[in-house]
Amino acid sequence: MSTSATVAQTTSSSNSLAILVGRVLLSIMFIVAGYGKLTAIAGTAGWFGSLGLPAPTVVAVLVGLLELVGGLAILVGYQTRIAALVLAAFTIGATLIAHTNLADQVQQLFFMKNLAITGGFLALVASGAGALSVDARRG
Repeated sequence: MSTSATVAQTTSSSNSLAILVGRVLLSIMFIVAGYGKLTAIAGTAGWFGSLGLPAPTVVAVLVGLLELVGGLAILVGYQTRIAALVLAAFTIGATLIAHTNLADQVQQLFFMKNLAITGGFLALVASGAGALSVDARRG
């Protein structure tokens, strides 16, 4: 095996590990948030209602499912590009609905955090799930 082949293989392994770590870190927040919403529907619906969202209980269930299922898909690397694109769009939408009071430093931080998360999802859209994923095993 040539030196360049060894370097390429090492780089590929490092990239796959980095993508896996990135998927885990991105997915944790969505899995936890989705589970939290689904196990506290009344509180979530109350907050959604205070934001002026229509049918807040239905929206709470749908958002909770999107976060939980989307987070799990990212975690295991299943349909990663699609899940990442959906979660990127969702994150931008949630940001524009709930975190636009940029005069409030906490809301400004949430706004910027969500933009960074969206960037992570878009990187997954571009790169895919990597070798350590269900997508790679499925071919």
